[in-house]
Amino acid sequence: MDGVVGVSGGGSGLRVEGWGSLEPEIRTAAGVVRGRWENAVAVFRGIPYAEPPFGSRRFGEPVPVQQWDGVRDALEFGPAVPQARHQGSVMSSVSGCPDDGSADCLTLNVWSPELGAARLPVMVWIHGGRYLEGTAGNPHQDGATLAACGVVMVSMNYRVGVEGFAHIAGAPDNRGILDQVAAMRWVQDNIAAFGGDPDNVTVFGQSAGAGSIAALLTMPMAAGLFHRAISQSLPGTYFSPQLAAAISAKIAAELGVRATVDELADIPPRALTEATDAVLRKMPEFVESWGPTALTPTPFSPVVDGGVLPVAPWAALANGAARDIDLLIGHARDEYSLFNAWRDREMTDEQANAVLELLAPALDSSGGYRAAYPDASAAQLYELVNSDWLLRMPSLHLADAQYAGQGPAWLYELCWSFRRDQGASHSLDMLLVFGTLSADEVRGHPSAHLNAANEILEVSNQMRSDWVRFATTGNPGWASYDPETRSTRVYSAEPTTQPYPEERSRRIWHTHRFDALDLRRSVGAEVVGDYP
Repeated sequence: MDGVVGVSGGGSGLRVEGWGSLEPEIRTAAGVVRGRWENAVAVFRGIPYAEPPFGSRRFGEPVPVQQWDGVRDALEFGPAVPQARHQGSVMSSVSGCPDDGSADCLTLNVWSPELGAARLPVMVWIHGGRYLEGTAGNPHQDGATLAACGVVMVSMNYRVGVEGFAHIAGAPDNRGILDQVAAMRWVQDNIAAFGGDPDNVTVFGQSAGAGSIAALLTMPMAAGLFHRAISQSLPGTYFSPQLAAAISAKIAAELGVRATVDELADIPPRALTEATDAVLRKMPEFVESWGPTALTPTPFSPVVDGGVLPVAPWAALANGAARDIDLLIGHARDEYSLFNAWRDREMTDEQANAVLELLAPALDSSGGYRAAYPDASAAQLYELVNSDWLLRMPSLHLADAQYAGQGPAWLYELCWSFRRDQGASHSLDMLLVFGTLSADEVRGHPSAHLNAANEILEVSNQMRSDWVRFATTGNPGWASYDPETRSTRVYSAEPTTQPYPEERSRRIWHTHRFDALDLRRSVGAEVVGDYP
């Protein structure tokens, strides 16, 4: 079993008896790591895949981790990358070399049911978090249940916020996604020793993770690093360099500097996260220049820079960029319910009209949203149009683009929910796939519907089985997508396969072309620009 160098406590090979007490050791390209068996799954946490991205490496491309001597414990998750609410001392350290080890934040984690030459399918998870936050140590993203289904599960930390996604003069764009590429190169070089097959790698992610995956499908440097992709709730926000630069300039101005490597190098990460928070609160003020971006819950997105990310994903896939990649893509039905501050408040028609005009001005010739949804209240229209332009339609259109580029695609929608007050909300599919939302938690929720606790295990098991089947074979178990039948797996209490359920919204958006968002010009009170 290549790469398995022994078990703590003696012996020259891996023994399978007494798993609970064994601490397997695996030799990686950089050195030996020691994990532990937990309920028949070997777990390795906090393995560094790149050098700390601070000091002279700050705002640069990731640098492969240097080799170490001896055995490195891989028993705890690595520290979070700099972000709001992260308290590691690197947050206030300009040098990025604190004594507590918090600079070692570019780490990954591996769960495997069988070590050595098992050649199991590999599933690499990219977490979401608005390109602003998130960590692979999130207990809701624990990979043990997926690994127990017969795959090797990998998750990673990557730079977020200003450190990972701000447009900074003198620095490469999309540094967070470059980190993801580095982690997947680590998978190619090392995963065989953990029982994985480097020739059968599926990358999957939700929200900002799905947005990163769509970018990876487009990026030449990611070619060959994965063979299948699962995109859960793809955000439609990709930025032009001009828009990204304008946003970064506002954040830097909060600190009295410019958004350049030289001027930001002496600013501690904590100060940058505080400046980002300040701009985030002000974003609606910039709607005339930033357009729809100003109404989103984040100031960051991948930058279509013409180099690392040559074009936006929809155009790239339509031109065949991912024709050799199996793509499973979908969204939740009630994507924007988590962010809709108007759900419990009265919204006027005038307020709803302003948002409809900004996000979906005259996208069809039959009256748009008010004609398609005549019984919807102003607040419901607000939620629908935000769900559509931000997450639902970008996902559907990427399936269309993959089909146009002669690549295989499968479409799904999550319609099941346990909460009456939120419906099938953003991120619920993540909890179901990972199996980290228990029946007891559902049963105890004050807004859970009557049968939710009985239904969740079945829906969760079904989604997870389909994801694992897709990672194993390239087919999740239903007909592939085409624009005529629009075959869609609909996850409800009893999953079905049917035409795409959101036909009214699809018709409104069918002529739209998603692309990189750009700055707008203000002419008096009128907002003009290329998007939408």
